[in-house]
Amino acid sequence: MVKEIYKLAKKLPVEEKFALSSQIRRAAVSITANIAEGCGRYSLKEKIHFIGISFGSLMEVFSELQTAIDLGFISQTSLETLRPQFIHISRMLSGLKNSYSNMLNSPSNKP
Repeated sequence: MVKEIYKLAKKLPVEEKFALSSQIRRAAVSITANIAEGCGRYSLKEKIHFIGISFGSLMEVFSELQTAIDLGFISQTSLETLRPQFIHISRMLSGLKNSYSNMLNSPSNKP
């Protein structure tokens, strides 16, 4: 999805290169970067925290793309094409967070 986001960001006007375009790209990269950072942590609480940050970045990208539509920079169709990926990634993050939460709350993790 990051590749697709970069392609869409290139469609934004040149005057948005250091504003909306840059923010969309950074937020898209942040999704995977926070998953990776969380996986590198030992604590389940930290893993859950970074999955939450990743989800926030996913929602930020969606919101910024909606703003780009509202400003007439990209078409609604562009976002609709990506919507299944947003849903899929959202579900995967939710599943991962639930899995970590279940591990954290399991009886074997209690003192």
